[in-house]
Amino acid sequence: MTDSSDSGVKAPSPSFAEALKVWIKIGLLSFGGPAGQIALMHRILVDEKKWLNEPQFLHALNFCMLLPGPEAQQLATYSGWLLHGIRGGLVAGLLFILPGVAVMLGLSYVYVSFAHIGFVAAIFFGIQCAVFAIVIEALLRISRRMLKSQIMYAISALAFVALFFFDLPFPLVILSAGLVGLWLGRYAPHLFGAPVAVDAQVDIVVKPSWARALVTIATGLVIWWAPVLLLVLSLGPEHVLVHEALFFSKMAVVTFGGAYAVLAYVAQEAVTNFGWLAPHEMLAGLGLAETTPGPLILVLQFIGYVAAYRDPAPFDPAVAGVMGALVTTWVTFVPCFLWIFLAAPYVEAVRQVKSLNAALTAITAAVVGVILNLAVWFGLHVFFGQVAESHFGPLRLWWPDVASIDLWALALAAAALVATLRFHAGMVVTLGGCAALGLAIKLL
Repeated sequence: MTDSSDSGVKAPSPSFAEALKVWIKIGLLSFGGPAGQIALMHRILVDEKKWLNEPQFLHALNFCMLLPGPEAQQLATYSGWLLHGIRGGLVAGLLFILPGVAVMLGLSYVYVSFAHIGFVAAIFFGIQCAVFAIVIEALLRISRRMLKSQIMYAISALAFVALFFFDLPFPLVILSAGLVGLWLGRYAPHLFGAPVAVDAQVDIVVKPSWARALVTIATGLVIWWAPVLLLVLSLGPEHVLVHEALFFSKMAVVTFGGAYAVLAYVAQEAVTNFGWLAPHEMLAGLGLAETTPGPLILVLQFIGYVAAYRDPAPFDPAVAGVMGALVTTWVTFVPCFLWIFLAAPYVEAVRQVKSLNAALTAITAAVVGVILNLAVWFGLHVFFGQVAESHFGPLRLWWPDVASIDLWALALAAAALVATLRFHAGMVVTLGGCAALGLAIKLL
């Protein structure tokens, strides 16, 4: 870290044109999931350009962790807002996702058009095995960072049990964890361990006001919901595009903890309730999202494309697929801008509310249990050809058919785990290697 950033000194704000070039660069290089993307922005904005100092960057990051949605994209939006207000936030946030949106559109078309071809199916077989290993690695990494006390381990375990064995709604689990955190933060804060010290000296570029907040809310809600209303009026409430718009709008409100945390819930809804795609296709979509720039939550765009492509009326399948992808992307990311532009001026007040910090701590603990649920659910569907679901009152159990186990998938996933955990292979290397091995296993 440079002396200037450590001391809290920052360079003068850049021109809008200069910042635009940097946001384009960040958007094109934002591979590696949220951890890599946050590190990239820190290196460029704090270390190299010194446009933000260390306390500002940490405040922005902690603020974005409070919000539903992809924290890295929101961090880019917030940083742009700090530098150039709303236009800066719009440019930074949009450029962070647009390269990935374009790439994912192309990959989605390739998948629905050619996945039935032998060599393409073999490649995706390898990718889904790699994705299982990547999720396990993320689970271990996140748990080491988040679980700092016994109560956090307990909240994490309860979240897993609630989701995996009792099939409780994901939003209910997250809300319950937050309420538990609020209560403990007030009556037993010592259970969370020592509080994290945060420098409170952060510039606020816009003074908070009720008038500004009401205008921001009204504008954001109109931009968010006007296209949804247009879809309902033109296609009817039962059309797949309307279902996507409503479902992923709900996800935009409850996706605390990032993409991994919400994927198990989204996967089960998309596969079981809506029938939009199969479990192995969900894994393929996640693998594609891992290889594109931008937030991992772009896997939702893949789901939107596939669902609309397979239920296209009255459109051509390719046109419907693009519409499904764009609708999903719209309702996923427009709320992210709303949260930032609405709440950013109040970030200092948020920092002083200890009980809110405790609620966030409890939610992040629950996120670990949510990701464990995702890992187990993915593992069952990667390694077994047949998995039955049984209910005994409120209890839900998964029963894999042992005879349907895929030993090649097990071996390939084990190899991917060794590559990521033992040799610290990068995501692209792991995905590419498993895709090549999947091709060899299935075709040679």
